[in-house]
This record gives sequence, structure tokens and C-alpha cells, in this order.
Amino acid sequence: MVWRVVLLMVLWAAAAQADPLVIRSGFTVATSGYGPLVLEAKPVLKHFGTSYILEPTHFRSTSLELSALAAGEVDIISIAFSSFAVAVLNAQLDDIRIVADGNQDGVGAHRTVPFLVRNDSGIARIEDMKGRVVASNGAGGAFDIALRWMLKKHGLEDKRDYTVVESDYANMAAMLLSGKADLIIGAEPYVDTPAMKQNSHALFTTRDSLGPSQMTVMASRAGFLAKNHAQLVDFFEDMMAVYRWFRDPANHAEVVAMVTRVTKQPPETFASWIFTDSDVYRDPDLRPNLDSLQRNIRVMNELGLVKGEVDVEKYADLSLIDEARQRLK
Repeated sequence: MVWRVVLLMVLWAAAAQADPLVIRSGFTVATSGYGPLVLEAKPVLKHFGTSYILEPTHFRSTSLELSALAAGEVDIISIAFSSFAVAVLNAQLDDIRIVADGNQDGVGAHRTVPFLVRNDSGIARIEDMKGRVVASNGAGGAFDIALRWMLKKHGLEDKRDYTVVESDYANMAAMLLSGKADLIIGAEPYVDTPAMKQNSHALFTTRDSLGPSQMTVMASRAGFLAKNHAQLVDFFEDMMAVYRWFRDPANHAEVVAMVTRVTKQPPETFASWIFTDSDVYRDPDLRPNLDSLQRNIRVMNELGLVKGEVDVEKYADLSLIDEARQRLK
């Protein structure tokens, strides 16, 4: 009888190991969110392959990630504050849940994303953008909101005073240098090249527009979280561990090599800042700033992009990262 119990336990353990949870993640930038970069550091991910498997998919904007989440095509996404507000107020995705920090802009000495113009464009003030072309990664994205808010504060309105064209981050530098756009989002590492440094400068920054901001959060749906709680605690323990590992100066050279492989960009474009205090802020405990998120949504209200308030706390489930943090202590 005992041997049967032992056999059943062995078979159960083998079955559990054979069927790790597949987590389909969405990301926009390869160096943030739960994208290909974290898979470069598999030795740090102690639960990968046994408790869960990560399958990342690239999207041009977080608004497209939201559509995929609503359609059940992905499980966890890096969502901008703007897309989160749309999910609740417009898409009525009432079961969406904020589960972790994505990244925060303009916190302390950490990086704030600039909006760049060519040195020879004749654009010296924001008012000079009248009649010009702006490149955005998607209407309603976080940086799109920062861009529109700053232009609005200086009397400029979309369609009436300027034209918006959509592009992914990787193509914006070429658009600026070729004259196809007059203002772009300065997303790293794509704009940190010798040509961009020589021929462009920041007209303003995201911090100038919005102040220190919770730009993106990681989000999922309540049903997925409830069904897979144990595996997701394992997952977030690994994500917390890997982002702390990325930030450790002792690992910097190895991290630079990983980023080079993932982005196909030369290391000199990002080696001096990636995962340092000069990079965007990522909370070491993956904890989002919900007060900042609330403020950003109020800006959307003032822009007329959403109608109504969102009680951010109601849509946050931070229990997974809380459990993961306790383990890492």
C-alpha cells in the first residue's frame, strides 16, 4: 500500500513538472516588461521551466496590448496609464488588475523620456510646433498623452495645429533625421546613437509635461490570477530577482551583452545608462506608485480622452508581489 502512495506522489510531481503554466506576456520595448530580455537571464529564473514558461509577444503600443488582453490572446501585459484608464472606462474591462510596477518616469535622478527635434528644424519653442508633424507610437499611449498635454498647455491642438503620424519606437529616429517627422519620442536605445546625438536635442521631457509618473504597470485579469496563484507567485519572485540582478553593478557587463543580443544595437548606445540610476526607475519590489497613476488619469480627463474617474486602488491586486517579496527577504 505504501509503495502505491509513493508511486502516486511521484507521478503527480512528474505531471506537475511536465505542465508548467504558460504565461503569454505582451511588451513594447525589449528592455522592459516581461519580454525577451528576461529570458536571456534564465539562470536567475529558478522557477522557469518547472512552475511556468514565459512566451513574450511584441506590440507596437500598449493600447494594442490591451486589445490582446481583452481578446484572451495574452495573460500579462505592460500597460500604460492611459491604456489602463481606457480599459476600465471605455472597454469596460472590469476584471483588469494592476499586478506590478512596469516603469516610472522622472523619479529622482532617474531618466525622463525626452521629445526630440532636429537641430536644424528651426524649432526653439513648443509654440514652434504649429504646422509640424509629430511621431507617436499610438494614439492614447502614455507618451502620446505626455506629448499632447504639453502641446495643449502651449495652445496647440491635434489636427488644428499639428499632424500626428504613428510609428514604432525603432523607426522614429530615422523619421526625424529624414524630415518625415519634426518631433519624436526619445525611446531608448533607438535614439541614443551618434547621428541622433549630433543632429537632435530635447524640446521637452515627459517630466516637464506630467511630473514624476507611473508610466506603465503590469496588468492581468482577475480570473487568470485566481486560477494560477501559486505559479504566479513563483513567476513574480523570478521577475523581482531578475530585475534586481539587472541592477547589480557587478552584473553590468553581462547585462550589456544581453541587451546587445536582444536589441541588435551596438553596446556603446546604452552601456553607460542601461539599468543604472540614469535609466528609468523600476521599483526593486515591483511596487507601482498608485497615487501617481491616479494623477495621470486625471490628465486624461482634462484632455477629454476619457470621461469619469477611476478608483485605481479598486483595480490593484498586489498580493502576488507581496508574497514574492517575502520570499526574497
